[in-house]
Amino acid sequence: MDHFIIENRNEVKKLMVLALHAGESMLKNGAETYRVEDTMVRICSSRENIKNVDAFVTQTGIFITLEYDGEIYSNFKRVKNISINLIKINAINEFSRRFVCTNISIDEGLMTMKEIDNIRDYSRITKAISGATSGAFFCVMFGGNLNDFISSFAVSFIVINILMQIDRLKLTFFIDNFIGAFLASLFAIITVKMGIGDNLDMIIIGSIMYLVPGVAITNAIRDTMSGDSLSGLSKGMEAIFSALAIAFGVGVVLNFYMKGFV
Repeated sequence: MDHFIIENRNEVKKLMVLALHAGESMLKNGAETYRVEDTMVRICSSRENIKNVDAFVTQTGIFITLEYDGEIYSNFKRVKNISINLIKINAINEFSRRFVCTNISIDEGLMTMKEIDNIRDYSRITKAISGATSGAFFCVMFGGNLNDFISSFAVSFIVINILMQIDRLKLTFFIDNFIGAFLASLFAIITVKMGIGDNLDMIIIGSIMYLVPGVAITNAIRDTMSGDSLSGLSKGMEAIFSALAIAFGVGVVLNFYMKGFV
């Protein structure tokens, strides 16, 4: 049971770094606010002489405080560039349970977190094919035919690859979604003019499904229902602005198309 007791201030600082690292990684990869807070609190509370642990998480920052030997310790971490990676979230969930229930040392925990950070993401081709396939099936679900399925798959595949290249520029999510919707609509029109696709609206619907902020909407609802109104509101606004960016991107291209410029 020695590993369950904090022996000095340096270990307190390491424990807070571990909790912040886990929380930051979860938040950056799309976890809900309440899940991030719960994980951080459980990691710090697993040590017997750590008391009054509190964590406060927003969409862009993480705060944590705890008490050790009559002193209050606090720390803060700024979080940027949020994406979606459920594999890492699941890995951190499993690690936190092992850390709480077994005698893993803090140093071992920090090494494990580094290993989780280094987990390889899916390859670009896998992401492109998966996204294009799901978009094409959405096209069919909304009433598209086989030609529309093929067109939506091709358009989605091209747009996703372009967006992954643009992602290196670290643009805001609004601009990314606008560019993606713009290109998807433009390429959809090209496929129809070339005779590959039949129904322009169905092709566009399937092609922009990759951009729809489904996780942000779900997390906003779950955080709000859990009482985290601030995080729920911020994620809800992010989802709304993402949807507006998609609408603007499609609207600009269709406006030119209706006027005969495309």
